[in-house]
Amino acid sequence: MPPRILIVEDDESIQEFVKVALIDEGYDVHTAPDGSAALKMLAEYAPALILLDLRMPIMDGWSFLRAYRATPPPHVPIVALTASHNTAETIAPLQIDGFIAKPFDLNDLIEMVNNLVQRDAKR
Repeated sequence: MPPRILIVEDDESIQEFVKVALIDEGYDVHTAPDGSAALKMLAEYAPALILLDLRMPIMDGWSFLRAYRATPPPHVPIVALTASHNTAETIAPLQIDGFIAKPFDLNDLIEMVNNLVQRDAKR
């Protein structure tokens, strides 16, 4: 069974672009338009990695992270997708596994996903 990736992103064009690229890489990909929908999906869809937009309506990435970390472990790696101008300051307190600044290079995103999924599989 291929590793599962959950993309939590409200921009449908980014969501679809990343989804197609990761499916081409052999991943099983599901999407959620916001953090609330993503939390509901986690009950039935256990991803190997979460790609998380930080700025979304309904439930943003920061709220999702707090709620997700309050669930029982194990917790999967999380990569933030952010358009923040001061990315290092925004990301540091989140204690996530990586970030990709928008606009991003698709190859960089795929490389990070591959590395984190392989690293986590070895644990």
